[in-house]
Amino acid sequence: MSGILLTQNSTFIIGPVAKLLGYIMEGIFWALDKVGIPNVGLSIILFTIVIYLLMMPLTVKQQKFSKLSARMNPELQAIQSKYKGKKDNESMMAMNQETQAVYAKYGVSPSGSCLQLLIQMPILFALYRVIYAMPAYVGKIKDAFFPLVDKLITVDINAEFIKSFNAAAQFAKQFANSSFIAGETTDYVRNTYVDVLNKLSSAEWTSIAETFPNLSADVSDTVGLLNKYNYFFGLNMADSPAFAVSKAMDAGSWLLVIGALLIPVLSGLTQWINVKLMPQPETNNSNNSDQQNTMAQSMKMMNMTMPIMSIIFCFTLPSGMGLYWIAGAVVRTIQQIIINKHIDKIDMDEMIKNNIEKRNKKLEKAGMDPQKLNNYATMSTRNVNPSKTASNKPSLTQEEREAAMKKATDYYNNNAKPGSIAAKANMVKKYNENNNK
Repeated sequence: MSGILLTQNSTFIIGPVAKLLGYIMEGIFWALDKVGIPNVGLSIILFTIVIYLLMMPLTVKQQKFSKLSARMNPELQAIQSKYKGKKDNESMMAMNQETQAVYAKYGVSPSGSCLQLLIQMPILFALYRVIYAMPAYVGKIKDAFFPLVDKLITVDINAEFIKSFNAAAQFAKQFANSSFIAGETTDYVRNTYVDVLNKLSSAEWTSIAETFPNLSADVSDTVGLLNKYNYFFGLNMADSPAFAVSKAMDAGSWLLVIGALLIPVLSGLTQWINVKLMPQPETNNSNNSDQQNTMAQSMKMMNMTMPIMSIIFCFTLPSGMGLYWIAGAVVRTIQQIIINKHIDKIDMDEMIKNNIEKRNKKLEKAGMDPQKLNNYATMSTRNVNPSKTASNKPSLTQEEREAAMKKATDYYNNNAKPGSIAAKANMVKKYNENNNK
């Protein structure tokens, strides 16, 4: 069944997401075809804009949490300094309780923006898949191959010849399918041919025409239609800049050499600009823990290497991928400028108030009293002063904190709503206590 979908990804989560994004890409290409400009490069740019606009709410939430984290971090770092070097179980539990209380004080979860990142990651992986295998998701591009494929399949030595191309190695499992062994002409076989042909270079297309002279006209028609789709400002989106540079140098066209090199160069430049606009972590702050400084240094190192890596990747990958990378960086840069202006206008106190209200509603649904938990959070964080060091004596003793925690816990045990999560947890707890007696 997987062969019917051509090169569509079947990986868990990424596969369905790629299929959904493929519908968007096909819709864009269909619309461009209707106005007479069916072009892969233009489709990639419009596709990138649409996807990043759809992800804008997630990006805004992530940036809001980043700004809120900057306000919480001094308190969290003070807690880390307070328990620095203490590895006993009691200290670790106390540190965890006080850390949780800080998050409760601001009405957020320690997982913070993890949900947004988890949602975005499969989308970004799926984006690459759609762009890298356009015929699998855009029917009109796929159809361009079939006139030649249907004739090529009838040639006796076709399978062995197709396998000789370098691109065929990544589809070795498909060639081992029973349909190929039996010499059948099925959709699976036809789609596998398209898989391989979609990855061929110009020289390899020429070799098909030379090997099968009677198919030279079909090869010419297929290549001509694909060029109409793939060429964007003189560059073939299916060719890598590295291949385009070598081909342009052989032809003595230095203008095309410059054009091909612009893809990786612009990719690195736009990535660098995008990184500069992102909120940067602070280092060498006396209040920062060693862990915080290490993480900040690692982030800065990654931000420096990302533009370099994008230049290397975009030089060797198809130009369409490089164009997507550039378009994505430009869109993210514009987004970041807009988001920065929006975030700067946000009243942090009002945002914290709204966060706490949302959190309280969730606690009520769980059968807990938000007020009691908020009181404990206030008591637990009362002694956290970002300007103090670990040597400062806390305003609450360990006994006072334990008493406050016990009082809050007893309240939840005795006042949990019937049928709530807290009530069910109490039932399990009592059951375990009775069985352990």
